[in-house]
Amino acid sequence: MTIPLPAGLTAETRTLSGWGRTNPVSAQVVQPSSVEQLQQLVRGAPPRSLIARGLGRSYGDAAQLKDGTVIELPAFDRIELDLGSGTVTAGAGASLDQILRVIVPAGFFLPVTPGTRNVTVGGAIAADVHGKNHHVDGSFGNHVQRLLLVDGSGTFRELSPEGSEASFFWATVGGMGLTGVIVEATFSLIPITSSLISVDTTRFRDLESLMEAMEEADAKYRYSVAWVDSLDPNGRGVLTCGDHAPAESLPMAQQADPLHYDPKALASAPPFLPGGLLNKLTVRAFNEAWYRKAPKHRVGELQAIAPFFHPLDGVQDWNRIYGPAGFLQYQFAVPNEAAHLVPRALEVLRQVGAPSFLTVLKRFGPSNPAPLSFPIPGWTLAADVPAAVPGLLDVLDQLDEEVVAAGGRLYLAKDSRQSARIFKISYSSAFQPGKDRSEIDTMSPFNSDIFIRISISE
Repeated sequence: MTIPLPAGLTAETRTLSGWGRTNPVSAQVVQPSSVEQLQQLVRGAPPRSLIARGLGRSYGDAAQLKDGTVIELPAFDRIELDLGSGTVTAGAGASLDQILRVIVPAGFFLPVTPGTRNVTVGGAIAADVHGKNHHVDGSFGNHVQRLLLVDGSGTFRELSPEGSEASFFWATVGGMGLTGVIVEATFSLIPITSSLISVDTTRFRDLESLMEAMEEADAKYRYSVAWVDSLDPNGRGVLTCGDHAPAESLPMAQQADPLHYDPKALASAPPFLPGGLLNKLTVRAFNEAWYRKAPKHRVGELQAIAPFFHPLDGVQDWNRIYGPAGFLQYQFAVPNEAAHLVPRALEVLRQVGAPSFLTVLKRFGPSNPAPLSFPIPGWTLAADVPAAVPGLLDVLDQLDEEVVAAGGRLYLAKDSRQSARIFKISYSSAFQPGKDRSEIDTMSPFNSDIFIRISISE
């Protein structure tokens, strides 16, 4: 659908997909240079014709719209650090990578960071991203103090988590762009005295002991995450926990520049890789090497921010390793009483022959008020698997049923295939009878392929 463009705004037709590269579509891409130009674009757009997009790290179809208009905001990249209040105000198009380069040398860290720093502020809020510290600090939206947004009528609005428009604020957090285009945000930061993380690492031979240790780690560490060997019947894994290292604890050589920060991508995946590169044999070999390289138990290792929080950013375009068919990430959250679904999901993926070398287990703390935010108290498991595995979609459909029956849900920012029925059961708070759904306006110009698939706008 071609829409009229404001004066001075040009469009480029591009093929877009999520990070999983499973559902490429053609869309018209525009990059407004000002709030006024963005407002004109929104006011002239017909219903369900627009969606905002950051750096394309949503794995599925959340930031694309087939034959629609996709809004990118690279011009909205202002970053202003307030040392006194410990906050940063950033344009929605600024990446977490750009922000880290400003705040870390000044003695601050992001309140929450996902597994990649290559996401925008707007995308981090729209997906309400979480990290290794959710059990302590919650998700990104918990730390946003102020939002500027252009809504579906083209109105420029300032939102906060309290006050008369709090419901619209929380509908925007985790709302995947359905309420409007985020323009700017102010959020709080974590003060640090060094750019290093003090890390404790432990290997476990089975999933049960690993999960027990993770529950104990909730009260001991700010950050914790486990890698699980998806092909091992016992579910062996490696638990990594950490906290920001104080400057005075560093070796003398590093105390001269304790806030040094200069991450670099080390390599780039080749643009064309055979589809069969990742199979049970190659993944089994990788998992064996990854497990063996981890120490049985090591305390107080100093790691830089990039390898601890964003290890995959060390390889540019790593999603290409799955070949032309792409991959999908299956990530679910379940309450503590449904912890049995973690080994159950791993067993099902092994049975169908879905090899995953990126299988990550984390703990979640309390949810926030956002109706479409993913985290709930309990467990979250994420597994990246090649999309071409025969029978994969059928077994994931069955797992969906078990997850929602246990009170769980799937992550919209990673999803590429859940049904409308599963979505509406698992995010039922957004569809309660009598609930004010003015934030989900069916005549709004905002839409995306994921919202078409899960029928949220109907």
